[in-house]
Amino acid sequence: MASQVVNNPEFKEEIFGVPSRPHLLHQAVVAHQANKRAGSAATKSKGFVRGGGKKPWRQKGTGRARAGSIRSPIWVGGGTIFGPTPRDYSYRMPKKARREALLSALSLKRKEGKIIVLAGFDLAETKTKLVRQMLDELQVKSALIVLPENDDKVMLSVRNLPKVKALRVEGLNVYDLLRYEHLIMTEPALKLIEERLAA
Repeated sequence: MASQVVNNPEFKEEIFGVPSRPHLLHQAVVAHQANKRAGSAATKSKGFVRGGGKKPWRQKGTGRARAGSIRSPIWVGGGTIFGPTPRDYSYRMPKKARREALLSALSLKRKEGKIIVLAGFDLAETKTKLVRQMLDELQVKSALIVLPENDDKVMLSVRNLPKVKALRVEGLNVYDLLRYEHLIMTEPALKLIEERLAA
């Protein structure tokens, strides 16, 4: 596989040579993580706790404090005040900001010399061992592999490697670019990235 490495690949400067924008990288990562949140944390207020429909004792004449429900928040077994309720944490960055953040991440990888371009990525069979051997030849331990189209052999072969992820060009994102040390892609994937991010 190592023999298929493209030496001195041509990168478009307007995509792989833009200045770093740390604040946009930060925004993109925060947005990505927020969009993955389930937002399913929930507690029951007194209106949702079972029971408590009957007034425990009459309003006046007992000498005790007034009480309308045994599910009052100040009672044991009562509801929760201001507890979390299911909510949607997701939000989208403006389109231009998302593009600039992605360009910044790609340029950062190139500046660090962490981009490896392969002529092709043909696995003889679906084997994790084959991908690991290829990564060993390239002296890579952590990598994001970008493919021009869906390839089940590659997708399934990298699934059990903890520091490797494979995705299509359409799924390329700032979070994964920063999370993995190296960016490995095929020549067709590089062309697709440049087409999609062309101004």
